[in-house]
Amino acid sequence: MKRLLSAPILFFQLLYQSSYLAVGQIWAKKTRSILTTIGIVIGVASITTVIALLTGLKTQTLADFEKWGARTIWIRHATPGTGPKREVSWWDLRFWPEEFEGIMDRCKSLVRFSRIAPRDFYAPFVVRYGDKSVEGVNVTGVEPGAEQITNRPVILGRPFSKLDNSEGRQVCYVDIKLRDKLGLSKDCLGEVLLVGGKKYLIIGVVDIVPEQAARWTGGGQGLEMFIPFRTCLKLTGDKRPHMYAMAESTSTESSEEAVSEIKFFMRRMRRPRLEPGEPDTFTVQSVQSRVEQFNRISMMMTLVAGGVAGISLLVGGIGIMNIMLVSVSERTREIGLRKAVGAKKMAILTQFLVESLILCFFGGLIGLGLGKLLTMGIGAISKNEVLGKAHLPLWAVVLSFSFCGIVGIIFGMIPAIKAMRLDPIEALRHE
Repeated sequence: MKRLLSAPILFFQLLYQSSYLAVGQIWAKKTRSILTTIGIVIGVASITTVIALLTGLKTQTLADFEKWGARTIWIRHATPGTGPKREVSWWDLRFWPEEFEGIMDRCKSLVRFSRIAPRDFYAPFVVRYGDKSVEGVNVTGVEPGAEQITNRPVILGRPFSKLDNSEGRQVCYVDIKLRDKLGLSKDCLGEVLLVGGKKYLIIGVVDIVPEQAARWTGGGQGLEMFIPFRTCLKLTGDKRPHMYAMAESTSTESSEEAVSEIKFFMRRMRRPRLEPGEPDTFTVQSVQSRVEQFNRISMMMTLVAGGVAGISLLVGGIGIMNIMLVSVSERTREIGLRKAVGAKKMAILTQFLVESLILCFFGGLIGLGLGKLLTMGIGAISKNEVLGKAHLPLWAVVLSFSFCGIVGIIFGMIPAIKAMRLDPIEALRHE
């Protein structure tokens, strides 16, 4: 029992002595030690920088997805890669507004649905208020409920009603940037704007930053005006506009079921009709599926980057093994003397293994610091929003040091075993 209790104390004592001797040897040959760990430094710096940048990309992308909500679903027309319609122009595969009639009655997993027609696809409009005019305004037709689906609430006034849309009323709401550009007051409800020779009554204001607006409408200056979907069709006279649709499922868990229901509905409603076996001429994607897809891609990119950086760690490990073998040769007499006065094989093994580990951890620490500096430098120099959010997660730090430990053990074991097996008499005779 006494021996069992004293075992941990003896182990930590041996570890302390081995660490002290290892640090002394490394300090005595500082230049050689630094050069030996360059491979480890490069490997750790590379992998930490890449992980930090990928983490920034992931953070920003997931934040963008969260703005839509996990239950959001996109429906867009698309040219199939196979089948008889693969040669058909995407322009001829545009949706007809009638193709979505009755979708809420047929798709029970949906709680909201809205058709959206971004008119800036053709050319941005000129909006006039009094003697002021603003060019490059994105006029978008939306159905009631679009504000809730896209998480873009009307902060002043009211959103469109079903009556506004069905009767094609000439009402609108604007974003804050357009309101300020036109010189409208903060409470601009009831003011009239002139667009395309027609008057539109302002009934609401939307608070959207330009970048967020650009993501929704497909670009532009962030100057936006929204009108009812049916009003938008009257504005341009186009019975088959460039449009897409958005929906919201009843829950996150039912998103995939909602996607299946929409696909089944759209295949029956598509014009021209889709025959059995023909590929879809549209795409239906949920935010949840995009998040999962992005996570898979992000993981693959991290693994590839880790594999490339792992080559540097491998090279660094071989360098450490070589220098440790040299160290064993240089200290053969010392090893023989220690064995002659009673040092056990495990003590010799531990000494050289600990020295290899300290070298690796030393290189890992420098590499981690270098990777952090590179990440901060890239974030400071670049004005990119994604790079600005690059940061090194704790798991990456733990992973880096774990790799260093593994490399230290694997490549330090051969020199340590060689030192352990030296015959004390032959070692003392060594010149």
